[in-house]
Amino acid sequence: MKTLKSSLIILASGGLLFLGACGGDKTSDTNTTPPPPPAASQPASSASATTSAATGAKGGQVVNSGAYHLEFVPEKESTGTHLDLYLQKGEKKEPVADAKVTAQVQLPNGKQQTLALKYDPEGKHYAVVFPGKEPGQYPVKVNADIKGEKVDGRFTFTQ
Repeated sequence: MKTLKSSLIILASGGLLFLGACGGDKTSDTNTTPPPPPAASQPASSASATTSAATGAKGGQVVNSGAYHLEFVPEKESTGTHLDLYLQKGEKKEPVADAKVTAQVQLPNGKQQTLALKYDPEGKHYAVVFPGKEPGQYPVKVNADIKGEKVDGRFTFTQ
């Protein structure tokens, strides 16, 4: 009887140690935000992109990618959401007017919509109206092709 109790205590102690070793890492991915929209092919940017904690000059979300500064500003309108992208280069943040810019927007239901942004020379930014009005969070992947150089940024907005 004593050996059975001793064996049971040793087995239970070993089991607890094993569970503690397996479950002790609390750095696992517990992110509750939806994943960014998948892309058919993801071109590598010439430099890594970093997101700034501060808001940009226009009050939007900021991503710096190499020499480029991207600021994303969504504004709700009666017809949908107006999406503005300020694409600038260098420390002086000079506007880049000759890029081909698209935005892949992931809807709350998981579907994706690709939008082409047009350059507005007056506002010195790229813009498009996103017609969706469904409530929820919308992850956005912006792709800019600047004379063959690929620059990407990831943003979100909420309806």
